[in-house]
Amino acid sequence: MPIRMKVFGLTIDPMTNSPILILKDPEGEKTVPIWIGLLEATAIASELENIKFSRPMTHDLMKNLMDHLGVKLAKVEICDLRDNTFFALMYMVLQGKEFSIDARPSDAIALSLRAEAPIYVDESVIQKSKEIDLGAKEEIQNEESKKWTDILESLNPEDFGKYKM
Repeated sequence: MPIRMKVFGLTIDPMTNSPILILKDPEGEKTVPIWIGLLEATAIASELENIKFSRPMTHDLMKNLMDHLGVKLAKVEICDLRDNTFFALMYMVLQGKEFSIDARPSDAIALSLRAEAPIYVDESVIQKSKEIDLGAKEEIQNEESKKWTDILESLNPEDFGKYKM
């Protein structure tokens, strides 16, 4: 069952320096972090901050085209999470007929902000994202531990004089 969510904000992953889009339910009980690209983060942030550019960005162009053609974005749904990849559907309405289009969540959300369309996340995606988040933390800790083990094992006694604390 889909849960309504709102864009809570954007942050940066300190390990990878990748932008993370944070979605939260209105009660703030459920959170979904989605790692996105820098350009998509810029498109989302510019809309959240109400920054207007002299020329339309891609998502603005898409919204203008939809308005011109009479297409309405009814809602966005983050519907699946497979192999660490999120999937979204944009539900559109044209002349009373509803149809859906596959989209990257970041693009769908950037467009939903411009169209003031609601964002939903399927409950199964929320659960899977928790599992990935925990797995990613373990993997990062394991990688960090292995990196330091490799560094320490490769040191020679004469190297100790080179490094200062």
